Amino acid sequence: MIIDTHCHIYLEEFDSDRQNVIDTAVAEGVEKIILPNIDFSSINKMMEVKNRNNEIFELALGLHPTSVKADYKQDLEQIFEKFDLNKYVGIGEVGIDLYWDTTFLKQQKDAFDFQIEIAKKHGLPVIIHSRNSFDEIIDVLKPHIGSGVRGVFHCFPGDYLQAKQVIDFGFHIGIGGVLTYKKSDMPDVVAKVPLDSILLETDAPYLSPVPMRGKRNEPSFLKHIALSMAQITGNTYDQICTITTKNAKSLFKL
Repeated sequence: MIIDTHCHIYLEEFDSDRQNVIDTAVAEGVEKIILPNIDFSSINKMMEVKNRNNEIFELALGLHPTSVKADYKQDLEQIFEKFDLNKYVGIGEVGIDLYWDTTFLKQQKDAFDFQIEIAKKHGLPVIIHSRNSFDEIIDVLKPHIGSGVRGVFHCFPGDYLQAKQVIDFGFHIGIGGVLTYKKSDMPDVVAKVPLDSILLETDAPYLSPVPMRGKRNEPSFLKHIALSMAQITGNTYDQICTITTKNAKSLFKL
């Protein structure tokens, strides 16, 4: 069995064949799929998918950094008004994204810090989105280290030294399809870090692994990431599945 710790199967890219994609994932051994939220408008879509397939899906609640604008405080209030209505296994996805726009950097930092506090209050891990923003993420995170904060750097973007820093903080790194790309630095990272610090994810519908690159990503493609990881680390496919599943269950208390 294997766990996809980051997937957006509630998005419109799956509207025409969502149930078939879910059934295929289950047939391929995907035991659980964690759905991180994006913004207020995505909560109901996420819940609908969860309610139709209650056993396989787990939910995380948060405001994605690219959705943080000038009125972010109102957005956060709307989102977390719904917190007590459902069971969530994490706060996410949250963080800082400076790839598309740097206009709201301060607001992104404030929103990230606010959501870390919510995670700590409820004893939940944070699912961190970091794009062109590793140093900024660390700056916000550092004051919280040692106070019970834990989580995962989703689609880990850094090198080995950055990975070591994250792991020393007590965090996991999320590894997805980028591991399989020809010019990726992720094989070097994965070869050096302890396997008990790694989670597997697809980020579907994005970042499809080789040999599915160019197609819509989906949870059943997780096997290609696990196979690549097995080859890089010298473990068997079954060992990779067992270790990363144990890691996910431990972090998210599944």
